[in-house]
Amino acid sequence: MTPLVSLRNLEKAYAQGFQKTYVLRQISLDVEDGEFVSIMGPSGAGKSTLLHILGMHDQDFGGEYLFKGEPVHALPSKRRLDLQRQHIGFVFQKYHLLDDLTVKENLDVPLSYRNVKKADRDSRVADVLDRFQIVGKKDLYPSQLSGGQQQLVGVARAVVANPTVILADEPTGNLHSEQGREIMGLFKRLNATGTTIIQVTHSEENASYGNRVIRLEDGWLATPRAVSA
Repeated sequence: MTPLVSLRNLEKAYAQGFQKTYVLRQISLDVEDGEFVSIMGPSGAGKSTLLHILGMHDQDFGGEYLFKGEPVHALPSKRRLDLQRQHIGFVFQKYHLLDDLTVKENLDVPLSYRNVKKADRDSRVADVLDRFQIVGKKDLYPSQLSGGQQQLVGVARAVVANPTVILADEPTGNLHSEQGREIMGLFKRLNATGTTIIQVTHSEENASYGNRVIRLEDGWLATPRAVSA
């Protein structure tokens, strides 16, 4: 079976004069469809850089990246954008909700990018509002929500289009412990329904929700290990 994600000798570097500073070096790994993977490592190890490459936000890298068998590293920008919009949901640490849009309108945005008809968009948004128990917040703006509520909306926005994979960058970093466990429990339930989860985290507790840890050290891939039951 073709892996969902396959990386071969992936590298990322920034030019500094006549030299290069490498952020990622010779990363080779596979992620299977339906996995829950945590990327861990110290600050500056390249975790968020790797996540943004996986999310197709960054195409300036060396090596090979295949997503569902398609060579992302060789695709024209339009096809990469189509793949991103069709398959990937992103959850950011700082939420990145649009301040001038209501909760309902924020949830509608990913669907509008996919040219979903208005009636279908309204139906999907209503379903997600109910599923995440935030119907009562639908007409509020982000500034009227707590941090935990904003992150819950951020996760809802990531899943409203039924993505193949959710990429989460320190999704509980700005939340207190109880809110963080709520978000991680939500990821666990989404993963149980078949959604692949790839998260960047410093938290061993958060990593324990998944089934595999990938560790980066100074941009290099350390030896992976399974999460203890």
